[in-house]
Amino acid sequence: MRAAAMGVGTTQLETAPEPKYWHLKTVLSDALDTEFAVGEVLPNERDLAARFGVARATLRQALEQLELEGRLQRRRGVGTTVAPPRVGVAVDPTRHTWPGAAGDDWQPVAASESDTVPAAVARLLETAPAEAVHIVRRSRVSAGRPVAAELLYVRADAVPGCAVAAVTDPAARARAVLHALQELDLDGQERTVELGSARAEDAKQLDRLPGSPVLVVTTRYVSQGRAAAVAVSTYRADTCRLTFGEREAEPLLAG
Repeated sequence: MRAAAMGVGTTQLETAPEPKYWHLKTVLSDALDTEFAVGEVLPNERDLAARFGVARATLRQALEQLELEGRLQRRRGVGTTVAPPRVGVAVDPTRHTWPGAAGDDWQPVAASESDTVPAAVARLLETAPAEAVHIVRRSRVSAGRPVAAELLYVRADAVPGCAVAAVTDPAARARAVLHALQELDLDGQERTVELGSARAEDAKQLDRLPGSPVLVVTTRYVSQGRAAAVAVSTYRADTCRLTFGEREAEPLLAG
């Protein structure tokens, strides 16, 4: 049996077969549906813990789970608020060919060239040690909210005509690399999705704390029988629900 509503006095949770924090999460979720509006600030942890008769550690576990599921947002200087509905974000290959092609809603931020890339990316790109790679940083915004950050790694020898060294504007450098990609014939794409934690730079771009849960979409682009580029796209797990069909993305309710 679930506890009574949040707004009615002090409530003790009854014994349940699932862990106490999970049962509390269910109670809190029901209260979010019936008693709180999007953006409303929840009572502080001390008051919530006293109201439900649980330890603050148990309460934090429940709140963290609700944040992971996209029901809550923790904001510095504000507190814990009720999150808006999730945004459906399409990542299907039918809408995009090369990054930067017509219909691609990612925004170029900056580009650089490096001979050092993460080992996992180097394996996917099949690059040799010290081989030059263009690195393009891009961002994606939906409904006025940052929902994803991306690092696109492009083999320099795949776009030999791409001259970006003389381009000083970071966004213009990124556009130059993306434009060079359009000259290639795309053989196909390979994509994986996994749960991860936001790195410091991505967290800053996504307005999240480092270590926040994210969905990492890694896409390997192949041209002329070899890898030409690898995109590592980091999506906010609390606000996004990825879609992989031909339908246009549409807002989806959290939970």
